[in-house]
Amino acid sequence: MTETIAGIQIPDTDLARAATALVREATDDPLVGDSLFHHSRRVFLWGMLKSSARGIQVDAELAYVGGMFHDLGLTAKFRTTDQRFEIDGADAAYDFLLQHGRSEADARDVWLAIALHTTPELPLHLAPEVGVVTLGVETDVLGLGLDEIRDEDKQTVVAAHPRPDFKRQILHAFNEGMAHRPETTFGTMNDDVLAHFDPRFERANFVDIIESNAWPE
Repeated sequence: MTETIAGIQIPDTDLARAATALVREATDDPLVGDSLFHHSRRVFLWGMLKSSARGIQVDAELAYVGGMFHDLGLTAKFRTTDQRFEIDGADAAYDFLLQHGRSEADARDVWLAIALHTTPELPLHLAPEVGVVTLGVETDVLGLGLDEIRDEDKQTVVAAHPRPDFKRQILHAFNEGMAHRPETTFGTMNDDVLAHFDPRFERANFVDIIESNAWPE
């Protein structure tokens, strides 16, 4: 049976069901409970609601995988030690989509959606399937553009996918997923998280890198 939340249909396909099962398993974390799973579903729903309000047509199946996989790189199962967490999730989504019969171009769009979802502005200038994830993330994490969504739709989405203590839990999930690879946060907003949790954390400084690099003057 097709599930509809705030007028948005959850894709009722084998691919979408497989994505749901994979993310359910990966985000079963005693530290945050179901928080990452519910967050991922909300990201899909907010992104689709905002895209619809802006008259943007989006492939719902690709948007679903983008939303569901976007934070997989924070989980113990998918995190690596040498690259940004966004790339971990992007790589997982790319492989998943190819394995389930979507084209390389489709998989690449979703890879970009996830890899760039913490990079402001840029995704919104790319394909709708790229921008939709950023729209959802900015809504759920940063509270941007909440006035674009009707109050009744907000209430319906949060009733289906609650966010108790979400602000604290998502910050802890970020820290847990990145503290072991602090160098990957350079040039991103992610170093704000590490600095918040660890007063000993030292940010790399872009100006210092320029001034002290090996090029002779």
